[in-house]
Amino acid sequence: MISSKVLYTEEIDDLEAAAEELTGQASGFELGGSTVGIMFMDVDTEYEELYDNLKEKWTFPLVAATAIGMLTGQGGYAKGGISVMLLTSSDCKFAVGMTEGLTVANHVEVITKTYNELEKELGEEAKLVLTYGAKAAELAGDDIIDTIDGLGKGVKIYGAFASDLFNFKQYRVAFNDRLASSEQAFILISGNIEPKMISVQSISGKANFSYEVTQAKGHYIFRLGNGTFLEALEKSGLSSDKEIVAGEFITTPFVTVLEKPGGIHVEAMRNLTYLNHEKGFGMFLGGVAEGSSLELGLLNADDCKTSVAKAFDELLDWLANEGSNCKTLICNSCTARYLALGNNGLVEADAFKDRLPEGVSLMGLYSYGEFCPIEDHDKWCNVFHNSTFTILCI
Repeated sequence: MISSKVLYTEEIDDLEAAAEELTGQASGFELGGSTVGIMFMDVDTEYEELYDNLKEKWTFPLVAATAIGMLTGQGGYAKGGISVMLLTSSDCKFAVGMTEGLTVANHVEVITKTYNELEKELGEEAKLVLTYGAKAAELAGDDIIDTIDGLGKGVKIYGAFASDLFNFKQYRVAFNDRLASSEQAFILISGNIEPKMISVQSISGKANFSYEVTQAKGHYIFRLGNGTFLEALEKSGLSSDKEIVAGEFITTPFVTVLEKPGGIHVEAMRNLTYLNHEKGFGMFLGGVAEGSSLELGLLNADDCKTSVAKAFDELLDWLANEGSNCKTLICNSCTARYLALGNNGLVEADAFKDRLPEGVSLMGLYSYGEFCPIEDHDKWCNVFHNSTFTILCI
């Protein structure tokens, strides 16, 4: 079983004081045989200086990611500051590391190498992979999932991409003393663990935009129907003169259906990030299959609120009964939902604030993409999401 504790400080200027506050809050929390820390931090945090102060007292590995906003358990929503979740266990093992030199061209080789090294360190097959990353240019979230799925391990993957203040230049991920702008960190977990995952989409309706994807590759769409992707946008009055359009389309995600191994079909949302006006194609954060349908969804603040509240109602009922051994919740919510809620993370936090059972801790962040399996009765598959609220119970 995994025990956890969430720590939080608003201090990001005096990092010696921040480290003192965080380590002080951890005082008295008993560590098991294997421990790891997960940190979410304000984009203005000088991580290297913070880590230099923390490593004097913490000898366990630490994975960190920047975030535009955080969820901190009973504390609810935090727009800035630094939050840390300590995970520890005597009957689970953690192996922690981060890729080095990750690019589109080498991602399969680099991720495979990192995964194999961590699994060797673990000494047994992993039952869960936690992963946080700073998205490398032109790398899609599906590339991470497909690479690990391709290893044939049958392991569930949960995590997210780091976020920033919507300039897409400041997001970072870290592993111990290494801070990076285009790497992926991994925590492999083995032992006595039975993870449960929940994912919540909140599409309130769809715009008058529906096409067959007639030419696509990975997360690029070249043609919809008989014309280019850009022509389809123009016909619907949705085009933009800009090339970088993530901010303009973040609250209107595109909706497609993914065909996953085992015959599972998953409706997934995809955020448009780039338009090539010369050749007429678009680039997305996640993959879209050739031959699939593509529609335009509409995020609604009320639906974001009610759907998350419903998910936590069901989860808290489960925790009170058959899930009583679960003591740790990790949440990732998309920045698109954050914008749809008017930059007010309090709305989703209200679904769990002051409602968690005694001894259950929760931490989360607003991200640029979420990794979370979808379960369908006795089948499941790893999926990369956009515009989705996800929950991991361990």
